[in-house]
Amino acid sequence: MQLDHKHLVLRAEITNCPGEDSLHEILYWMKGLIKQIDMKLMQGPSISYVDQPGNRGTTCMALIETSHIVIHIWDEPNPGILQLDIYSCKKFDLKKVIQHLEGYFTISKMQYKFLDRTTDMKIIEEA
Repeated sequence: MQLDHKHLVLRAEITNCPGEDSLHEILYWMKGLIKQIDMKLMQGPSISYVDQPGNRGTTCMALIETSHIVIHIWDEPNPGILQLDIYSCKKFDLKKVIQHLEGYFTISKMQYKFLDRTTDMKIIEEA
Protein backbone atom coordinates (compact mmCIF):
# COMPACT_ATOMS: atom_id res chain seq x y z
CA MET A 1 0.00 0.00 0.00
CA GLN A 2 1.37 3.40 -0.98
CA LEU A 3 0.74 6.24 1.43
CA ASP A 4 -0.57 9.60 0.30
CA HIS A 5 1.26 12.69 1.48
CA LYS A 6 -1.24 15.56 1.41
CA HIS A 7 -0.26 18.90 2.92
CA LEU A 8 -2.57 21.90 3.17
CA VAL A 9 -1.08 25.27 4.14
CA LEU A 10 -3.82 27.90 4.41
CA ARG A 11 -3.81 31.58 5.42
CA ALA A 12 -6.96 33.60 5.95
CA GLU A 13 -7.90 37.05 7.16
CA ILE A 14 -10.88 36.85 9.51
CA THR A 15 -13.16 39.57 10.84
CA ASN A 16 -14.69 37.58 13.73
CA CYS A 17 -11.44 36.84 15.47
CA PRO A 18 -11.86 34.70 18.60
CA GLY A 19 -9.99 35.88 21.69
CA GLU A 20 -8.68 34.28 24.84
CA ASP A 21 -12.22 33.66 26.11
CA SER A 22 -13.03 31.46 23.06
CA LEU A 23 -10.60 28.59 23.61
CA HIS A 24 -13.40 26.07 24.21
CA GLU A 25 -15.00 27.09 20.89
CA ILE A 26 -11.74 26.54 18.99
CA LEU A 27 -11.34 23.10 20.60
CA TYR A 28 -14.89 22.24 19.52
CA TRP A 29 -14.12 23.54 16.02
CA MET A 30 -10.95 21.41 15.78
CA LYS A 31 -12.77 18.24 16.88
CA GLY A 32 -15.45 18.97 14.29
CA LEU A 33 -12.84 19.43 11.55
CA ILE A 34 -11.25 16.09 12.40
CA LYS A 35 -14.64 14.39 12.04
CA GLN A 36 -15.52 16.37 8.91
CA ILE A 37 -12.42 15.17 7.03
CA ASP A 38 -12.72 11.61 8.36
CA MET A 39 -9.56 11.50 10.44
CA LYS A 40 -8.88 9.64 13.68
CA LEU A 41 -7.77 11.67 16.68
CA MET A 42 -4.74 10.20 18.45
CA GLN A 43 -3.85 12.94 20.93
CA GLY A 44 -5.26 16.33 21.87
CA PRO A 45 -6.41 18.66 20.70
CA SER A 46 -4.23 20.90 22.85
CA ILE A 47 -4.75 24.63 22.94
CA SER A 48 -2.95 27.65 24.36
CA TYR A 49 -3.33 31.40 24.30
CA VAL A 50 -0.25 33.60 24.03
CA ASP A 51 -0.64 37.06 25.58
CA GLN A 52 2.55 38.55 24.19
CA PRO A 53 2.20 41.95 22.47
CA GLY A 54 2.75 41.57 18.74
CA ASN A 55 2.15 37.81 18.90
CA ARG A 56 -1.16 37.66 20.77
CA GLY A 57 -3.40 34.76 19.83
CA THR A 58 -4.40 31.12 19.96
CA THR A 59 -2.66 27.94 18.85
CA CYS A 60 -4.48 24.62 18.73
CA MET A 61 -2.96 21.34 17.59
CA ALA A 62 -4.06 17.76 17.26
CA LEU A 63 -2.20 14.59 16.42
CA ILE A 64 -4.19 12.49 14.03
CA GLU A 65 -3.53 8.89 13.12
CA THR A 66 -2.01 10.01 9.82
CA SER A 67 -0.05 13.07 11.08
CA HIS A 68 -1.22 16.47 12.43
CA ILE A 69 -3.50 19.51 12.27
CA VAL A 70 -2.43 22.90 13.65
CA ILE A 71 -4.26 26.24 13.62
CA HIS A 72 -2.79 29.57 14.72
CA ILE A 73 -5.03 32.63 15.13
CA TRP A 74 -3.55 36.08 15.74
CA ASP A 75 -6.22 38.38 17.17
CA GLU A 76 -4.31 41.67 17.39
CA PRO A 77 -4.32 42.71 13.73
CA ASN A 78 -7.53 43.90 12.12
CA PRO A 79 -8.59 41.74 10.38
CA GLY A 80 -7.22 38.82 12.38
CA ILE A 81 -4.94 36.28 10.77
CA LEU A 82 -5.53 32.54 10.72
CA GLN A 83 -2.96 29.97 9.59
CA LEU A 84 -4.00 26.34 9.20
CA ASP A 85 -1.66 23.43 8.53
CA ILE A 86 -2.93 19.92 7.81
CA TYR A 87 -0.55 17.12 6.92
CA SER A 88 -1.86 13.64 6.35
CA CYS A 89 -0.78 10.36 4.83
CA LYS A 90 -4.47 9.84 4.04
CA LYS A 91 -6.38 11.80 1.40
CA PHE A 92 -8.76 14.49 2.63
CA ASP A 93 -11.21 16.79 0.90
CA LEU A 94 -10.07 20.43 0.62
CA LYS A 95 -13.67 21.57 0.02
CA LYS A 96 -14.74 20.09 3.36
CA VAL A 97 -11.91 21.92 5.14
CA ILE A 98 -12.92 25.25 3.59
CA GLN A 99 -16.61 24.66 4.36
CA HIS A 100 -15.73 23.93 7.98
CA LEU A 101 -13.64 27.11 8.19
CA GLU A 102 -16.42 29.20 6.65
CA GLY A 103 -18.95 27.66 9.03
CA TYR A 104 -17.26 29.33 12.01
CA PHE A 105 -14.98 32.13 10.77
CA THR A 106 -15.95 35.18 8.74
CA ILE A 107 -13.25 35.14 6.09
CA SER A 108 -12.42 38.28 4.12
CA LYS A 109 -9.46 36.78 2.23
CA MET A 110 -8.07 33.27 1.86
CA GLN A 111 -4.96 31.81 0.26
CA TYR A 112 -3.75 28.24 0.28
CA LYS A 113 -1.40 25.67 -1.19
CA PHE A 114 -2.53 22.08 -1.31
CA LEU A 115 0.48 19.90 -1.97
CA ASP A 116 0.92 16.29 -2.83
CA ARG A 117 4.28 15.81 -1.17
CA THR A 118 4.79 12.59 -3.09
CA THR A 119 4.71 14.25 -6.52
CA ASP A 120 4.89 18.05 -6.01
CA MET A 121 8.35 18.18 -4.50
CA LYS A 122 11.38 19.27 -6.50
CA ILE A 123 14.30 16.89 -6.66
CA ILE A 124 17.63 18.45 -5.78
CA GLU A 125 20.49 16.60 -7.34
CA GLU A 126 24.01 16.86 -6.01
CA ALA A 127 26.63 18.23 -8.40
